[in-house]
Amino acid sequence: MNLSGVGVWSAGLGYGDPAEAADAAAELEELGFSAVWVPDPGGPEVFDAVGRLLAATRRMVVATGVLNLWAHTPTAAAMSYASLSATHGDRFLLGVGVSHAHRVDALEPGRYRRPLAAMTAFLDGLDTADQPVPSESRVLAALGPKMLEVAAKRARGVHPYLVTPEHTRRAREAVGDGGLVLPEQTVVLAADADEARAIGDDWLRSYLAQPNYANSLLRLGFTEEDVATVSDRLFGAVIAWGDEAAVKRRVDEHRAAGADHVALQVLTAESAVSPLAALSRTQWRRLAAALI
Repeated sequence: MNLSGVGVWSAGLGYGDPAEAADAAAELEELGFSAVWVPDPGGPEVFDAVGRLLAATRRMVVATGVLNLWAHTPTAAAMSYASLSATHGDRFLLGVGVSHAHRVDALEPGRYRRPLAAMTAFLDGLDTADQPVPSESRVLAALGPKMLEVAAKRARGVHPYLVTPEHTRRAREAVGDGGLVLPEQTVVLAADADEARAIGDDWLRSYLAQPNYANSLLRLGFTEEDVATVSDRLFGAVIAWGDEAAVKRRVDEHRAAGADHVALQVLTAESAVSPLAALSRTQWRRLAAALI
């Protein structure tokens, strides 16, 4: 399972037009991206999406970024993993996360409790399934130090979302030399700050309203004012905006901090509003020419 270089994180690859998504995935493989990552809308369709992407490619890793553990039983997840791996070989990386309280409780009030314990129980279930998911085939969406510690012991590494190179450095320290550090990095290809903020401002605010992400950034040294106002300092640290050279600099910063692989999420005016439909193929081609 090759998880070097750079990959593409895209909801559209998983849930956009199936034929176009398959064609785009095949092109991404030919362009040299080593993995594609798709989020989990909260149901079995995530495994259907993974299966389509695996079928459309030959070498590329397909990963969940990430599976919402509250929406699946460990038994069902393990069965899906086993079936897809039997058909497509060792190319499916199962990323698992605890999601967010407001999303889980909206479906079942009061369910989101003790997320660390919930993750441990889910991993126990993957280990004891009839066809277990090997620890080397799963990564955790770890932001805080306690979840990073679980990842170091129970998974192949981490796939943190909405982070900076400083978080990558801390994640590398937590998982050690043998673990994988595979951060997501949001990218806006824009001519200037005004264009970048017009595309990314509301998108980023929606994430900063979620305590998991706000607290993660506070731990990294940002202030409550940075978070509340989406300061220029915070915006530029979380979103790599500018031209291809600016994106390359950020990828290099993650690598220098200990990243094995960086999953690039290209944010455009379209994808910021309709992420499940957008396929940023022009931007992916530009980035491949600069990064691969």
